Amino acid sequence: MRITADGQVTIPAELLEQAGLLPNTDIDLVFDGKDIRIKRVEPQMTGERDIVAHLRGRGDVAISTDAVMALTRGD
Repeated sequence: MRITADGQVTIPAELLEQAGLLPNTDIDLVFDGKDIRIKRVEPQMTGERDIVAHLRGRGDVAISTDAVMALTRGD
């Protein structure tokens, strides 16, 4: 593996997959005086849209819209 003239490095897909680094994952480079490490940065949620996008598809409880509405209304 080589660093390009622009300072870029291509990380092999196998390593990215093993580390769970998907496209658009925020990372930070940490230099300890000798080595450089890649560290995942947890995304900062700044607004309602970010929170909704983060939660989309994560629900694991099957509940109907009518049941949600009944819970919301206190029925």
